[in-house]
Amino acid sequence: MKKTALIVMAAGIGSRYGAGIKQLAKIGPFGEIIMDYSVHDALAAGFDKLIFVIRKDIEEEFRDIIGKRIEKIADVHYAFQELNALPKGYSLPEGRSKPWGTAHALMQARNMVDCPFAVINADDFYGKEGYRLIHDFLVQERPETKMLEMCMAGYHLKNTLSKNGSVNRGICNVSKDGYLLSIEEIYEIKREEDGVLRGLNQRKETVCLEEEAIASMNMFGLPEEFLDLVTEKFPAWLDKYGKEMKSEYLLPREINNLMLEGRGRVEVLPDHDRWFGVTYHEDKALAEEALRECIAEGLYPEKLYN
Repeated sequence: MKKTALIVMAAGIGSRYGAGIKQLAKIGPFGEIIMDYSVHDALAAGFDKLIFVIRKDIEEEFRDIIGKRIEKIADVHYAFQELNALPKGYSLPEGRSKPWGTAHALMQARNMVDCPFAVINADDFYGKEGYRLIHDFLVQERPETKMLEMCMAGYHLKNTLSKNGSVNRGICNVSKDGYLLSIEEIYEIKREEDGVLRGLNQRKETVCLEEEAIASMNMFGLPEEFLDLVTEKFPAWLDKYGKEMKSEYLLPREINNLMLEGRGRVEVLPDHDRWFGVTYHEDKALAEEALRECIAEGLYPEKLYN
């Protein structure tokens, strides 16, 4: 069977979370963090290698809180997303403090990936089903083609919201046969007083959103060639957007661009597991409660590690 890797994106500064690093918030009964459960589910699904994309300045804390115990049970690697990780001939714009985005984070793991891989956010709890679905997709034998065969776990938008503030989501247009037609990044999504979900598109226009809309939670299955493509396209992106202080080289947008160019397609795998995350500090208590329910239902042991 093919080898598979899981890339965990944990380099985000977490500007909306408040005090502390949101990716390292302890939510389990024995101090487990969301990534502990992500690793547990990924290993159970059959993934062989784990790659954490982090910032160099949180490496020591990251290893102390999660890295050292996971290194005992899995093949673990670390990649570092830094602001000055730019192609030759490019320099960091003065005043830039925001990370370059999820596609740039993936690029940092390029030299560690030699097999198909899944990618997830560090601060999202995805449930077990998505890992099984994506792993099974990645190990399938397919005839060779110039088309990149990709997949994503799709969640209903109503199940991906925070009760404590707005969220950003990639909203998906899916064909009748289950393939992704497009992803549009929508910002500041929240349920307003009239009960309607609204957000802002890339042009800063207010848009109304359907409850059952399929949202990308950055849980994708990708071939290793994908990393070469996003690396090759990054200089052109920098030429266009690199001087903007808050611009981001985003994974969903680059996948969308590959589809528009006719270079790849994405099968949407409906995921029925519960999702929760820690976007805001106030979300932590809700995540703890949701996890207690999962443990009570027998989905996880009370103590993940012996």
